[in-house]
Amino acid sequence: MNCIIIDDEPLAREAIEMLINQTDDLDLIGSFSGPETVTSFMENNTVELIFLDIHMPGINGIEFARTIPKETFVIFTTAYSEFATDSYEVDAIDYLIKPIKLGRFQKAVEKAHTYSKLFKADYADNSVEQVADDFFFVKAERRIFKVYFNNILFIQGLKDYVVMHSETQKVITAMNIKTIHDQLPKDMFVRVSKSYIINVKHIDSVDNNTVYIGTNEIPIGSIYRDFFFNEFVAKKIVSR
Repeated sequence: MNCIIIDDEPLAREAIEMLINQTDDLDLIGSFSGPETVTSFMENNTVELIFLDIHMPGINGIEFARTIPKETFVIFTTAYSEFATDSYEVDAIDYLIKPIKLGRFQKAVEKAHTYSKLFKADYADNSVEQVADDFFFVKAERRIFKVYFNNILFIQGLKDYVVMHSETQKVITAMNIKTIHDQLPKDMFVRVSKSYIINVKHIDSVDNNTVYIGTNEIPIGSIYRDFFFNEFVAKKIVSR
C-alpha cells in the first residue's frame, strides 16, 4: 500500500518511518509536517493509507480526515488517548497511541490490508436479500451468505459499507449502518457509536469508554453511552 505520514513532530515522523520500514507491503511515498500541502500531493499521487497525527497546529487530524477521498484509509497516531472515540467518527481504520510498538503497528496495518482487499472487490450489487427470525441472507462478493445473528460479534460502518465480523469471517456489503441496524434484533444488538453496532451476547467486558469482544476494542460514543449502560449493561449483562 502506498502510504504517507502527517505529523508536526520530526522525531515522531522518524519513528513511524522506522516502523514502516520494518513492515511488509508498505511503500512510504511522502512525509509531511502538516495537512496544508497534502491535498495537492494526493491529487497527483495515489495514497492508499495515511498515518495521521491528531493534535497539530492549524488543521487538526480529525478535521483533515473528513476531507480525504473515500478510497484512502486513515490510521491515527497520537499521544492523546482522549481522541480515540472521535477518530472512529471519521471512519479511521485504527488508533495508535505513541510511543507505538511494532507489533501493535503491524496489527493496524494488517487490518488496513484486509479492508483494502475487501473494498477492491465488486460490491455494486451487494445487499441484504432476506431477513428471518435468526439470520439474514447477505449478497456479497458475488455469493449469498447466510449470516446467523448469534454468530455476529460486531458490525463496523466504514465509508459507504458495513463489515459484519464473526469469529470465522468478515462479510462486507454496501449499506449504511443505520439501515442494517434497523434489520437486527433490538434485544441482541445495540449501536455504541456512529461506526459500531455490537452483539451484547459476545461482550467480554466493558469500561466507561470501550467494549471488549475477544481481542477487539470497540469505542463507546458519548451520545450512545447512557443508553448502552442503562438499557444493556445495567439490565442485562450485569444481571447474568
